[in-house]
Amino acid sequence: MTQPANAPNSPAVAEPPGPAELSALAAEARAWPFEEARKLALRFQSQPPEKGHVLFETGYGPSGLPHLGTFGEVARTSMVRRAFAALRPDIPTRLVCVSDDMDGLRKVPSNIPNQEAMQAHLGMPLSRIPDPFGVDPSFAHHNNRRLREFLDSFGFEYQFISASDAYAAGKFDETLLRVLEQYDKIMAVMLPTLGDERRASYSPFLPISPTSGQVLQVPLLERDPARGTIVFEDSDGRHQEVPVTGGHCKLQWKIDWPMRWVQLGVDYEMYGKDLIDSAKIGQRIVKILGGRMPEGFAYEHFLDAEGQKISKSKGNGLSIEEWLTYAPHESLALYNFLKPRSAKRLHFAVIPKAVDDYLTWRDKYADDLAAKRLENPAWHIHGDAVPPTEAGLNFTLLLNLVAVANSEDAEALWGFIRNYAPELTAEQAPMLDRLVTYALRYYRDFVEPAKAYRQASPPEAEALQTLASRLAALPSDADAETIQSEVYATGLAAGYSHKTLKLWFQALYQVLLGQDQGPRFGSFAKLYGLDKTVALINRQLADSDAG
Repeated sequence: MTQPANAPNSPAVAEPPGPAELSALAAEARAWPFEEARKLALRFQSQPPEKGHVLFETGYGPSGLPHLGTFGEVARTSMVRRAFAALRPDIPTRLVCVSDDMDGLRKVPSNIPNQEAMQAHLGMPLSRIPDPFGVDPSFAHHNNRRLREFLDSFGFEYQFISASDAYAAGKFDETLLRVLEQYDKIMAVMLPTLGDERRASYSPFLPISPTSGQVLQVPLLERDPARGTIVFEDSDGRHQEVPVTGGHCKLQWKIDWPMRWVQLGVDYEMYGKDLIDSAKIGQRIVKILGGRMPEGFAYEHFLDAEGQKISKSKGNGLSIEEWLTYAPHESLALYNFLKPRSAKRLHFAVIPKAVDDYLTWRDKYADDLAAKRLENPAWHIHGDAVPPTEAGLNFTLLLNLVAVANSEDAEALWGFIRNYAPELTAEQAPMLDRLVTYALRYYRDFVEPAKAYRQASPPEAEALQTLASRLAALPSDADAETIQSEVYATGLAAGYSHKTLKLWFQALYQVLLGQDQGPRFGSFAKLYGLDKTVALINRQLADSDAG
């Protein structure tokens, strides 16, 4: 790896440990992906997997547009996969992302176009419903494509599986026939979990109507394991006999899930905590089918700004595209890494802190010892290829620079950055270059509309004038710490105590930046420029006097 020329405080990153040393470190690492990796490794203590690799799976229901929770499952699973590869470099791994696009459309999501036209397709397999956006062959194709495009842009290594394609191609046939053979045992597991009305019509198999093409939830009239067929009453009242194989039927999802575990040989899958009971049912089904339950991890769901669970059909919370409009995907990966068993609110206001937290962990990585690096979230996002520190500037600083620069031009912001680090270029600092663009967008859409400047009180105005004089007396190349010391000294001289200095800084932010909180002021003034900071103070004081 190379580091940007002339980037302040950018130590070279040491060479990563070799496979043997990394495996030893992984055996002791405390980060949750390593805890999961060690749990998974216990399955292969005596012998490697017969299929020659460890299989990780994630599932996706394409009844609505992909959201950040969908991405989070793939990101977190990939983190466990990376940890397992470090722990057991001798065992290859694979990740499959399965889309349940043969499922019937139960209700029309509220966040898609052509709502009325979509009502006519209720009950049809998602892969056979026209794309309401008019772009792809079907609604499922549209949502699957959007999911894959994002996963590809992030660099995930995975194999995508369409359930419709897999059913039609006979890839699930072996286990579907086993479900038919074990019908009574599976019904004995499922029926006690259902209400009286649902029991009357329940069957593990959902036949596709030869007449209407709809996915039917009907009881079976007959079943013939020897022939591999079932008989049911179609929507037009006729009795139909169809094979359970070849895409003529799909399984109820609580059966479909363990069927995939058995058929594909899944070793690890995550799921939301609302599916814990379903996973327990799946474990019993797997045993009936003669398979082995994968290791699992129940994560908490993301919540929207009001504390409600994010839903694909409601479209609440953030979309993948929305997050990536205002922040890099690395920050999203970090947000998924942190405390996966705790519910977290996912809305626009969390973005700046997520970005700055990512930058903090990334910049800390170079100084970490080898063992500590495996605890650093940056390793779980990037592996050994953690980018080096670029300029020591964070998102919050850039947002405030946008606020005072009075420009929507990225090049204008780069003018300030080059003043801060004269030889730094966009090519040498690609993340910083991206952050400049994100900061301009985020400020325009979220910060600027909420700005509320206030006038300085007479004592505050006097202290601000003193600060302007102190800063004007500093050499133009004074560093951020020297500037910060002057800000502290001015506050103390104005009568603030060490315990109440936060009120002094709050006054600075409210009067100069129009907000209650802000960046470390010395760093901000260094970036903006001492002369411009002094001019900003004088301008705001003049506006207060005029008011």
